[in-house]
Amino acid sequence: MTEVIRVKGAREHNLKNVDIEIPRDQLVVITGLSGSGKSSLAFDTIYAEGQRRYMESLNSYARQFLGTMDKPDVDSIEGLSPAISIDQKSTSRNPRSTVATVTEIYDYLRLLFARIGVPHCPICGNEVTRRTTEVIIDEILRQFVDKRILLLAPIIKNKKGEFAHIPEQYQRLGYARVRVDGVVYALDEFPELQKSYKHNIELVVDRLALAAEMRSRLSQSVEQALDLGQGVIEVLDADSDEVKTFSQRYACVDHPDVDIPELEPRLFSFNAPQGACPVCTGLGSRLEVIQNWSLITI
Repeated sequence: MTEVIRVKGAREHNLKNVDIEIPRDQLVVITGLSGSGKSSLAFDTIYAEGQRRYMESLNSYARQFLGTMDKPDVDSIEGLSPAISIDQKSTSRNPRSTVATVTEIYDYLRLLFARIGVPHCPICGNEVTRRTTEVIIDEILRQFVDKRILLLAPIIKNKKGEFAHIPEQYQRLGYARVRVDGVVYALDEFPELQKSYKHNIELVVDRLALAAEMRSRLSQSVEQALDLGQGVIEVLDADSDEVKTFSQRYACVDHPDVDIPELEPRLFSFNAPQGACPVCTGLGSRLEVIQNWSLITI
């Protein structure tokens, strides 16, 4: 890397073929009259080329989310590293403001993490992926062949209420059985539930003595269960009463009940409730009461 940033033939806006050498690793101030081209040189030429080079250093998959930038009107720029810029405005002492937020590179980082990040299980740390319908069907055939099973679609998960509307709603759709808090009932014998307690309710989509040649029927039932369960299906082994959960969402093989949300930029923002630390709410400090009852900031 050279010791200077060498600009040749800068013609952005009112610049007229400007050639200049700017020393690297030093504080450099560009001064001049209003309209003389200070911002055109600093932001629209040097910074624009540095940011464009940064974008081009990313792979094509990442670039499709960040967009592309036009090359500034300049013959050549040598000795330039990827660059960030800080707007000419007064900064406040906001605890939620950092170098990354002021320079706006934080927006790119959040977008990159959301689009090309790989989620991991918060319990075991293993990488989690989505399962397709075909993969779920293959796993059910492999694990439950020659067994009696119930395909369940979870419609209520750990929620309070009486849910008296469920029998009529699903009887109209042609279903006959439901599993409530671990017990299977006919829909016309749906139990009275206490609204102050949390309940788990799964719709029985199909009952099978599963055999290898039943893939067609299994596929149809699995698709129905995934649709009703919003991407989640449970398989109950009728003999051992064990339940295995499969999901089209992000889910760990060993911990399928752990809710791993869809990756989106707000999950990586300390300014959003979804991404902020639950202890300090994104401020980086918290108030605690010590033995002498005074408040300290950690």
